[in-house]
Amino acid sequence: MEDEPDHIDFLVKYKDWIAIKRMLIRDITTPQEIAYHLSGIRTSADSRTYRILGIKTDVLDAYVDTTTAPMKKNFESLGTAIIALRGAEAKKAVADACTKELEDVAWCYLVGRLANALNSPAAVDQLLLSKIYKELKPPKQAGRRKK
Repeated sequence: MEDEPDHIDFLVKYKDWIAIKRMLIRDITTPQEIAYHLSGIRTSADSRTYRILGIKTDVLDAYVDTTTAPMKKNFESLGTAIIALRGAEAKKAVADACTKELEDVAWCYLVGRLANALNSPAAVDQLLLSKIYKELKPPKQAGRRKK
């Protein structure tokens, strides 16, 4: 009996969310390709986790948009944005977005969104990997697709 080849399978069917990500790993598959695929899975799951818990991510996204709009999109601005989280406006956004027991989870979302909005992601994502490894294709942007 032959050994089963290495592979990555990710399948989710939960209410209206369906995600299927598969990858067969061969001898020619590079570690970069595997990391790229895994980061796509993480991004897909992360984006849904908060909404499944009932956190109103649109409220937090609106706060991030207004806070980061006047800032330069760089790592230095992230410090300023983090300091702004001590303010009443951020606390109100978190309180409006979720129940008291989920506030710590909402803060995680908020910090991650601030980092991403200022081009300083706190986690490896496909876009970052595609900038480093030009042979990896960046993820397609949402919206209109070629027919």
